[in-house]
Amino acid sequence: MNGKSALDQALQGVRALIADGTLRAGDRLPSEGELSETIGVSRGSVREAIRMLAALGVVDTRHGSGSFVADLRAADVIRSLSLTVGLLPLESVLELYELRRVLEAHAASLAAARCSGAELDELGAILDELEVLDDDDDISRLDHEFHLRVSQISGNEALGALLAVMRSRSRAYRIFTTEDADEIKRLSDAGHRAILRGLAERDPVSASAAAAAHVSQTEVWLRKHRPAASTEE
Repeated sequence: MNGKSALDQALQGVRALIADGTLRAGDRLPSEGELSETIGVSRGSVREAIRMLAALGVVDTRHGSGSFVADLRAADVIRSLSLTVGLLPLESVLELYELRRVLEAHAASLAAARCSGAELDELGAILDELEVLDDDDDISRLDHEFHLRVSQISGNEALGALLAVMRSRSRAYRIFTTEDADEIKRLSDAGHRAILRGLAERDPVSASAAAAAHVSQTEVWLRKHRPAASTEE
């Protein structure tokens, strides 16, 4: 058995113990020796598997105490995807846009049915500040904050976490520094206002359509300019 297949077997073995309920949130993992014997791989493979699961937030390793099964909330596990999504090249990021378009639309639809007057005021204030900015970093920050708040208002934490992971990678591409920056900013601001109008009117269909159109427009600009990714997230 080569090292790769042994590691795969170790990963599958530990995951199976968690998935079938043998090990539950808060339980201490058996020793490396016990796991090695149970799964049928070397201690080294077990150790590496535990390290990988710890990086993904599945296992919590405490120095001097051992490794424990984490709480495994859906949103937390999804957030760990940022470790790999953050490495994707632009072509792969563009592949995610079709999925992001659907999810942003769904989040806006849910938010339209659930948002309060105070939350609408908060979103409006974000856009008031965003629309007068011309610095790319500040624009990116407030753009992200607006979409983040919409997804939070939707009430689905896992959905919000997944969108934040997708958005974090696309933010690395600086489309507000291209020769079309003024036009991009104008259309982006208009897209945000269309989403907010749908929310304010408590119209899930309108909010959903506006969010989908906004994401689609961003994808168009990314495909047109294909800017290099910034090294700063």
